[in-house]
Amino acid sequence: MTTTRRNGSLYTKIENRIATIEFGHPASNSFPSELLARLAKEFELLSNNDEVNVIILKSEGNRAFCAGASFDELVAITNLKEGKKFFLGFANVINAMRNCSKLIVGRVQGKTVGGGVGLAAACDYVLATEHAAIKLSEFTIGIGPFVITPAVKRKIGVSGLAELTLDATSWKNAYWAKEKGLYANVFENTEELDKEVEILTERLSSYNPEALQEMKKALWLDTEHWNTLLLERAETSGKLVLSDFTKEALKKFKS
Repeated sequence: MTTTRRNGSLYTKIENRIATIEFGHPASNSFPSELLARLAKEFELLSNNDEVNVIILKSEGNRAFCAGASFDELVAITNLKEGKKFFLGFANVINAMRNCSKLIVGRVQGKTVGGGVGLAAACDYVLATEHAAIKLSEFTIGIGPFVITPAVKRKIGVSGLAELTLDATSWKNAYWAKEKGLYANVFENTEELDKEVEILTERLSSYNPEALQEMKKALWLDTEHWNTLLLERAETSGKLVLSDFTKEALKKFKS
């Protein structure tokens, strides 16, 4: 079941100290700005919820995990202020995930592009299916994945990041992502994936919550400057999206 709501959907369920955030959008689970803001807020709320020990991040349906930010909103950008605001969407979510006191387990059932790769990279542990290929195609429209680069680089290293970004038209399969460190494990189908997510999160939720929170801090050590860094990256992308090259590329892509 997938949502038909124009601005997408976001639901959180808390059970046995496990919070499950499920997002959805009719355009391959992409994110309009409003939905990104809601997701960032949800991580902030759960971070302060003593009834939650661990968080699962998942998307609706059995196909795409996330198609990144809203293409319609990207095309509609006309000035730097709008551009910066648009790219701050994923920056704010990544920082909310980084600052969240709870460990976040990503459940990636299908293909993911652009900002969706950033979401997966900002999770503390990711389980996926073999259908969960990834792609960063930003160069093809004259911009780059600058906002999500710190999160992706942290997981797959400089060489993996270069391979993924510079080969902007190619999909990297789930086993490539596992080999590089983005995914912890890959399963044949969603049934196996969901079973393993359940086993892992039930185990995590039974551990000392203080120990889990200290581990979260350890995993994100030396990223305190990201609040400023991602803001700068959003401004860089906001400028690039106004370039003649990008305007022409977006026009061709849309037609």
